[in-house]
Amino acid sequence: MSNSFGELCLVVGDFHIPDRSTTIPEKFKRMLVPNKMQHVLCTGNLTTRGSGVYEELRNLAPNVHCVAGDMDDAVMATKGDDNAASQQPSVSFPETKVVKIGQFRIGLVHGHQSVPWGNQDALAGYRRKLGADILISGHTHRNEVTPYDGHYHINPGSITGAYSPCPSPNGADSRVVPSFILLAIQGPKVVCYVYELRNDNVEVSKTEFSKNELESTV
Repeated sequence: MSNSFGELCLVVGDFHIPDRSTTIPEKFKRMLVPNKMQHVLCTGNLTTRGSGVYEELRNLAPNVHCVAGDMDDAVMATKGDDNAASQQPSVSFPETKVVKIGQFRIGLVHGHQSVPWGNQDALAGYRRKLGADILISGHTHRNEVTPYDGHYHINPGSITGAYSPCPSPNGADSRVVPSFILLAIQGPKVVCYVYELRNDNVEVSKTEFSKNELESTV
């Protein structure tokens, strides 16, 4: 699969387990098969202590890149039982991260640092700061694949459909649609698949772009 699609990257975030959601939707779980992807790019807000979300991500791909959300402390891993005394800090996440995949520098940030939340100008400032071709952020719980100023801003939304306090733009429906994104990166080309769970059906949309296309619009 990786030979035909290039490097497959799961882009995901805003789980909010167990605070706002209990689990990933079953139809999504069945699609996320271990060892089919090379990278996980996570925008944070796992918000779990001992419920195993980070461990589940580590089982999906050999390279897991995660940044801290505004609700995240150090993620805790449970060792063998539910006794709080058995829980030890497992990992803490950086605020930002840059990953090179194919010919793209991909910047990763949760997004609460960017004000107004979800504003493309504000996100572009973070993208320039990170020197990224593609900026991946979350926090709004609304998936987006947005060409902006010769680059792309990508938001995977919330995979659990967790409630978000962020206002919806232009009076749009405030209900959160569970979603995640797959990126197939092959050298200078990206195919972006957005998966949404609507009315218990998984809907998929696709966007394609290349490094040359981005550079020609700058």
